[in-house]
Amino acid sequence: MTDQPPSPTPPGEPTGPQGPGESYPPPGAAWGAPPPGAPVGPPAGGYPSYQAPPPPDPRLTPAGMHGAAHKPGAVALRPLTLGDIYDAAFRIIRFNPKATVGSAVLVAAVAMMIPLLLTGVLTFTTGLTYDATADPAADFTDTEDFAAFIASFGALAFGSVLQAIGLIFVTGMVAHVTAAAAIGKKLSLGQAWAATRGKRLRLVGLSFLLGLMLTVAVTVYVVLWVVVVLTAPTVAVVAWGVVTVPAFVAALWWFWIRVYYLPVPALMLEDVGVTGAIGRGYRLTAKQFWRTFGIALLTVVLVNIAGGILSFPISLVGQLGVLAVSADNALLLLVASQALASVVSTAFVAPFSAAVASLQYLDQRMRKEAYDVELMRQAGVLR
Repeated sequence: MTDQPPSPTPPGEPTGPQGPGESYPPPGAAWGAPPPGAPVGPPAGGYPSYQAPPPPDPRLTPAGMHGAAHKPGAVALRPLTLGDIYDAAFRIIRFNPKATVGSAVLVAAVAMMIPLLLTGVLTFTTGLTYDATADPAADFTDTEDFAAFIASFGALAFGSVLQAIGLIFVTGMVAHVTAAAAIGKKLSLGQAWAATRGKRLRLVGLSFLLGLMLTVAVTVYVVLWVVVVLTAPTVAVVAWGVVTVPAFVAALWWFWIRVYYLPVPALMLEDVGVTGAIGRGYRLTAKQFWRTFGIALLTVVLVNIAGGILSFPISLVGQLGVLAVSADNALLLLVASQALASVVSTAFVAPFSAAVASLQYLDQRMRKEAYDVELMRQAGVLR
């Protein structure tokens, strides 16, 4: 007998994966699965097995492609919204309390210890007294008491200056904490401080330069005001004020965002110097002024309100305590309450403000330089 060619598939009969007569499985059924109602078990002679397909790459799923899966740490690795920034800032503080709140409290406590100790020494050695109910004009009849009072509050101002200098380093540390949190890493206080090694003097120099630029601008404007008031008629002085005051305020806002706002995280996280960090901040905020300004201004308003709420009870207790205790201890209690209120307020204001600024730095780099891809590589999301 000669071999007969296979008969063609009858019209209308589907051709399945195994040849004529085998239909595709119904929707929802796996390849190779028996049809509904068929006996359980393989047919005589067996049937071929089908290897299950590998699971899809989560980076290629719709959720992953929209960035929801790319959040190995506190920061979503995609351009950030206002909600993303604030949520990430709270997460960074919550999961890195020692490197954020702890560093701010440490700096503020050390700085405020100076006026507190000085006031205590003056209180117990010179017999310094303070009567809050007395007439301020006749409160200090003794020159020694007046000098001690001035020294006490001068020390409080000096402590505030030291606190501001110390918070410069806190800002640098928080920048490293934020960058680490973006890739799912947690830094301790010691690790955050060590991360600033090699950049600390540059950080101080950057802060000094920015402060000097701001001081020079304000001084020049004040000198111009003095010249105008002394030489121009009243109408010209009024016109000068109407025109220049809004312009100067706008110029200060522009300086704050374009020059002052982002250089610290740029200096900490990039291989740049002082002037290079200022240039980086200037370029990153290009064409993003209003968005950056809005978030920064809202943050300033919120942290000042929150800081006031946190410090108000302490200040109130101090003010009431001054009226309740003797005049011999009143000034010491007043300075102590002011110092404690400053520490409590700084504990929230400094790390949150620094975290928001650092997050805006990362956001601008992700928007303009695809920095989110680099962060994914550092986090191990991409190979």
